[in-house]
Amino acid sequence: MLAGMCTFLNVYCTQPLLPLLRQIFHASELAVSFTVSATIFATALTAPVIGMIAERRGRKKVIVPSLFLLVIPTALAATSTSLRALIFWRFAQGLFVPGVIAVMLAYVNEEWAGRGVGRAMSAYVTGTVFGGFLGRFISGVIATHWHWRATFLVLAGLNLIGAVMVRAWLPLARNFVPAEHLRQVVNHAKEHLRNPRLLANFVMGATVLFALVGCFTYANFYLAAAPFHLNSAQLGSIFFVYLLGVVITPQSGWFMDRFGFRHTTILYCSMMIAGLLLTLVKTLPVVIAGLALFSSGVFVAQAAATVQTGAIAGRARSSAAGLYVTFYYLGGSAGATLTDWFWRWAAWPGCVARLGGVSLLSFWLARISSRPSDQLDSEEIELVGD
Repeated sequence: MLAGMCTFLNVYCTQPLLPLLRQIFHASELAVSFTVSATIFATALTAPVIGMIAERRGRKKVIVPSLFLLVIPTALAATSTSLRALIFWRFAQGLFVPGVIAVMLAYVNEEWAGRGVGRAMSAYVTGTVFGGFLGRFISGVIATHWHWRATFLVLAGLNLIGAVMVRAWLPLARNFVPAEHLRQVVNHAKEHLRNPRLLANFVMGATVLFALVGCFTYANFYLAAAPFHLNSAQLGSIFFVYLLGVVITPQSGWFMDRFGFRHTTILYCSMMIAGLLLTLVKTLPVVIAGLALFSSGVFVAQAAATVQTGAIAGRARSSAAGLYVTFYYLGGSAGATLTDWFWRWAAWPGCVARLGGVSLLSFWLARISSRPSDQLDSEEIELVGD
């Protein structure tokens, strides 16, 4: 939980700053959204490589160095004097994120296999949820009352403290079996990509993060404009809705362990669609309630998809987790940029239409991933591959 929290302090920390950065750098919504998508895109690029390294080196030997290395670009982001420089350091942060998130997924699936992996994974996701909230809240408050660059110095300090604590407290993996050769790791990755259920689960994760990043990137512009007129600190406070996920996500683990993946997909999709529709009511408390419901649905989906990845993969779970993270964050990167077209077309209602469609697509893909392989017809396999 602590490792996940420290990592996600950084990933989305510029979201409440987007209207401010647009003003400071005289840039468009799309240009400043790259401060979000650059980190996510870098995460997607390096995740498969990190997953392969973890199959050879082990879990803790990758997680702990990644946390320490993440401190460096986080601190250097405070030196940015241009939007291009800030985007560069945000990209550099993303290079070290998979060392925690991809490897931790494998760690949890291996260490809790057969004894409540749903609850254990939900506990980890709860840490990432709290870190995502805290990073956004801190950046909004500091940017309003001090300076936006100071945000990164504070986050770097928190990362360093967290890295020291994780190094001291995280147990070495007991159920990890290292791959004997790199070729074996590559072959496992190829096998994963040829598995239609696993591929459907990967793309399902991508659509879920597409929806989350698209929503919480452009919701900032929506709430900064009339009739809301929220400043950076107030926008950062909106992410208190994430704290509902801290309560709901552990319960989703219990729900998943008891009722299974297929029933969980109905739950998360219903929450996402209902939450999006509530945000169309131009009353701030209702919008906040909608964002809370939507984000909670996403967190349920995240926990379900990560458990499903380990369950379908069976072996070489770190490699499978690395591939999942790649698809997942490519989806998030696309969500930060492609949603801009719908924002320019019809402002927030256009974004809601787009994100609602993506949420339904994630539900369909999740249903495919939950079917036994011999029940997948050739048409569905071809669609998942496309």
